[in-house]
Amino acid sequence: MNYELQAIDENFFSLDRKKTALLVIDVQEKLFPVMDEKVYGKVKKNIINLVKGANKLNVPVFYTQQYTKGLGETDPDIKAELKEATFYEKTSFSCCGEESFSDDFLERDFESVIIVGMETHICVLQTVVDLVTAGFAVHVAADAVCSRDKFNWKFGLEFMKDAGGIITVTEIALFQLLGKAGTENFKYISKLVK
Repeated sequence: MNYELQAIDENFFSLDRKKTALLVIDVQEKLFPVMDEKVYGKVKKNIINLVKGANKLNVPVFYTQQYTKGLGETDPDIKAELKEATFYEKTSFSCCGEESFSDDFLERDFESVIIVGMETHICVLQTVVDLVTAGFAVHVAADAVCSRDKFNWKFGLEFMKDAGGIITVTEIALFQLLGKAGTENFKYISKLVK
């Protein structure tokens, strides 16, 4: 048997901050109380660190709310860091199923998207699958997504990996965006993750 190795785009696993966006999905008031408190505390901290890092490195940030009337606003501590972010209201589970999102976000010149939020196995998963299908390199920060149940979180991540998503963590994503040490940005990012 003769097998040919399929070449992988050398930039697929990289995060070039000039070609990357951060997408925060549905971290809302009526969702986070049903998450494990310990887990949510860590996820929230990592989301905030990624948003702060993205802001510092001039990486565009976007966020969504699923049916705000029923699920409430974005966690106020996270929302405080989203001042410059672009917002999308949605009712579809996948962000891509929302016309306002797909008409705007998908037309931008990004190659990579870092995704954080909730729930891992529903809105995050369906968005990841759609963005991978649309041709994006999608990096899911496993320590910045959560579900009500750890089992669903675990299998949601496995599903996304099988679908072509890249499973990463907050520090990996931040230091990939940073690219090098010895700068003011390096000092800032290093303090965030301590």
